[in-house]
Amino acid sequence: MVSRASGLQRAGGILLHPTSLPGSPWIGDLGDAAMHWIEWMETTGCSLWQILPLVPTGFANSPYDGLSAFAGNPMLISLERIADPGIEISTPSAPQRAEKVDFNQVERVKLQSIKRAAEALLTSIDADFKRDYAQFCEQNRSWLDDFALFMVIRNGRQGAAWTTWEKPLKRRDPDALRTFGTQNSRPIEREKVMQFLFFRQWQAVRSTANARGITIIGDLPIFVSHDSADVWAHPELFKLDHDGSPIVVAGVPPDYFSPTGQRWGNPQYRWSIMRERGFEWWVERVRSTLSLVDYIRLDHFRGFVQSWEIPGKAETAERGEWVTVPGKELFQTLKEELGELPFIAEDLGMITPDVHQLRDELGLPGMKVLQFGLEGGEGHEFLPDKYKVHCVAYTGTHDNDTAKNWYLTSSTETKVFTQQTLPGAGPIAWRMIEAIWASKAAWVIAPLQDFLDLGSEGRMNLPGTLADNWTWRAPADSLTTELSKRIKTLNERYNR
Repeated sequence: MVSRASGLQRAGGILLHPTSLPGSPWIGDLGDAAMHWIEWMETTGCSLWQILPLVPTGFANSPYDGLSAFAGNPMLISLERIADPGIEISTPSAPQRAEKVDFNQVERVKLQSIKRAAEALLTSIDADFKRDYAQFCEQNRSWLDDFALFMVIRNGRQGAAWTTWEKPLKRRDPDALRTFGTQNSRPIEREKVMQFLFFRQWQAVRSTANARGITIIGDLPIFVSHDSADVWAHPELFKLDHDGSPIVVAGVPPDYFSPTGQRWGNPQYRWSIMRERGFEWWVERVRSTLSLVDYIRLDHFRGFVQSWEIPGKAETAERGEWVTVPGKELFQTLKEELGELPFIAEDLGMITPDVHQLRDELGLPGMKVLQFGLEGGEGHEFLPDKYKVHCVAYTGTHDNDTAKNWYLTSSTETKVFTQQTLPGAGPIAWRMIEAIWASKAAWVIAPLQDFLDLGSEGRMNLPGTLADNWTWRAPADSLTTELSKRIKTLNERYNR
């Protein structure tokens, strides 16, 4: 495993979110599927495993639109690994393996079984469970109580957004919350148990990965979902009106690729309040994330310098303004509170010199995406011969098409340039992988889909759309000895 203090040492890695793991029914999980993946990954010689946010997903099942910035996704809990001598876990019948993640089915069947297991654990007589659970609740009290309360209120209203709740609950009237908590103590406690199970199982996965020399790179979106426990519990930290609706929301302005810009809809922070409070919420958020992963990819790093604020009721991102963000002060505080900052800056898109300046002052590596370089043509900064050592290079990210389908759908000009630029012969995906592996970039990462040379069926997310995103799963027979040997040879050839 790479030490946080050692900087980036030459290494190769694979991007694969746990929901995409093969081997388990319904959805990839933190049981045998994760352990088998780690064992297989070790044989490839790759020492970097990059994942997406582990949060409980909300709208459209996106891990970038979570119901909490602190909680874990209970859908990832392995039923088989809920071990307690005092209870019997009932595992529902399931298909041997779902080709894609059916989130509705996961919620109807698997999640209900996890809730029953959590309910049973509440009556457990096992002393170790009681001790560990009590310790977990105490260590995570800053967010756990609010999250559990939020989820029970929300579930009782068929998932309705918190701004539609009864006014006393929406505005967190102390008497109303106290009464609701007393009347619903059992389901609230059950939500906490599920979080305990998630964190316990994930820590077992992380410990196993680290013991085998694998560093886990997590992902921290700069913004949080409006319909989240975070915004409901701390409305004063966000630019909301008297009714809880966002006054301004996040996004990016129009550009060559999007004439109306991108309206993400996340509420904007009240950075003045954040500063007054010593960025306490951010410190706890980063501390919590670093308790789960070894490195953090900071999504939309540009937003720590300036943020594009769009009127809350605007339907597009065309109208807005850049507002200065005290990112330098924030990172200084984070360093004072947490020590070295094991961050990767996602510095893609419309980047201005002040963004690069902050990144370089912090000593953070930026990102290079080969697909963008090949589209840009001769001399583009994302082409492998332009990489500096202190960066992280990718064939593509979770938002890109697979390398194979990207090439098939590219312009004739891009295809010609790609053929002329990439070394070797054979599948384009593997030629792209080899190109970044051979580069100076200290860290190089490719999605598992590119190693498998998959086409459009392997795409994880198509930004701006809702259907079929985040559902991809690796084929059951994909983690072969032949593939691991091929990747290991690549790592050895390029000293990774």
